[in-house]
Amino acid sequence: MKILKLDAHIEVYRQIDELPKTDQILLEKARQSLKDAYAPYSKFQVGAALRLNNGKTIIGSNQENAAFPLTLCAERVAIFAAAAQYPHAAIDSIAITAKSAGQILDRPITPCGSCRQVIYESEFRFEQPIRDAR
Repeated sequence: MKILKLDAHIEVYRQIDELPKTDQILLEKARQSLKDAYAPYSKFQVGAALRLNNGKTIIGSNQENAAFPLTLCAERVAIFAAAAQYPHAAIDSIAITAKSAGQILDRPITPCGSCRQVIYESEFRFEQPIRDAR
């Protein structure tokens, strides 16, 4: 079994305008995807945007269901869409944002455990870390 060691490097920015321009654009795409979230139960809309190593951007939004285990998070929607459309392209960066009570949250949110596993599997598959653009 091949073991892949991924070193986490986290950069913290206090304002969106401090982000590199490419990350600002990715975050804006994540925010735009909030409009497509289907969250009638939690009222917590999440948007995600991925930048692939081929230059393409893929977005995703959370999709809830009355049968809660059938719900999909924005991160997994985007990652699975990327894998279906561009199966040989690695994910370079991900931006995640959320909206609650009608307002975009001004603090970072973290992926759930299921999404973290899917992110890790993608890193393992392509043997490269995914940058968190936030």
